[in-house]
Amino acid sequence: MSKDDNTLVTEIRTEFGKGAARRLRAIGKIPAVLYGHGTEPRHLALDGHAVFLLVRKANAVLDLQIEGSSQLALVKDIQRNPVLQGIPALEHLDLIVVRRGEKVQVDVPVHVEGESAPGTIANLENTTLLLEVEALHIPENVVVSIEDLEEGAQILASDVTLPSGAVLVTDPETLVVGIATPPAPVLEDEDAVAEGDETVEDAEGDDESSDDDE
Repeated sequence: MSKDDNTLVTEIRTEFGKGAARRLRAIGKIPAVLYGHGTEPRHLALDGHAVFLLVRKANAVLDLQIEGSSQLALVKDIQRNPVLQGIPALEHLDLIVVRRGEKVQVDVPVHVEGESAPGTIANLENTTLLLEVEALHIPENVVVSIEDLEEGAQILASDVTLPSGAVLVTDPETLVVGIATPPAPVLEDEDAVAEGDETVEDAEGDDESSDDDE
């Protein structure tokens, strides 16, 4: 794979099961399955380093070289080991066959930019929006500006500016970002604390007096 494209040379897997998958990962390969468009599932092994670089971006489309033929595939799901980091964390990929010009539905990350009015905070209620887009033109994210928005302002899915050709699938009334004022911190009353300490000390003194009487 060159660093400027998404081409991956693949190998056909002939061994299956957890043991076979562990052996693959031990030599730097990632097991994957490719399916869709009525085709029989194809079990593949991919180069772990190349996959790691490509899937850092959501909804990556890969150009798979399978036994001399080229096949475009959308990364549908990535199984990761929650304990590990980097390449070793990648355990398995689910890949969907896609074709040039085809529309696909994908969850696109929401990127918030700007700052709301002073004294307010922005709550990101939905981190992605489901869009229908052309398979080879999937946006990396959709941008939502909160610049100078006041308390109580809301940005719904229908308010988000979509890339050209993209269609919103998420319910238009879905709340994406809400602007609110954070609750004031609760401060303990120093006099009340002091009185409480004195009460404790008095109680301890009474207990000592009782012991002396006995």
